[in-house]
Amino acid sequence: MPIRMGFAKDDLVLEVGLDSDCDSTIRDQIMAITGTAFLEEAASEVVDAVVLWWRDGDGDLVDELMDALTYLSESGPIWVLTPKAGRDLHVEPSDIQDAAPIAGLSQTSTIALAGDWSATRLVARKAGKR
Repeated sequence: MPIRMGFAKDDLVLEVGLDSDCDSTIRDQIMAITGTAFLEEAASEVVDAVVLWWRDGDGDLVDELMDALTYLSESGPIWVLTPKAGRDLHVEPSDIQDAAPIAGLSQTSTIALAGDWSATRLVARKAGKR
């Protein structure tokens, strides 16, 4: 349910990790809400959110999160979409929990999406008050 993901009309969304196993229904729902097409990895615009399709064996999650932060607005989330438990290429939640703080992010929620995917919301950690 991308509606629960907090997307809004006119949001620019960078999509990373698109492959044939990605859920087209989730993608279509996000684009219907935003009214914009996903930007691809080669984009240079500042975006309101990043959708990162991530599977076991895709590489270094910390590096991918750091790359995503390059394009993300200060308040925008990174949604890490991973195959649900029991599915091929499932990613352990601890992998995301471990990678997020190294990349300067905090995990705020995880939701089950339609079909075979879960989504974990990461946001930039706020600097401590002095």
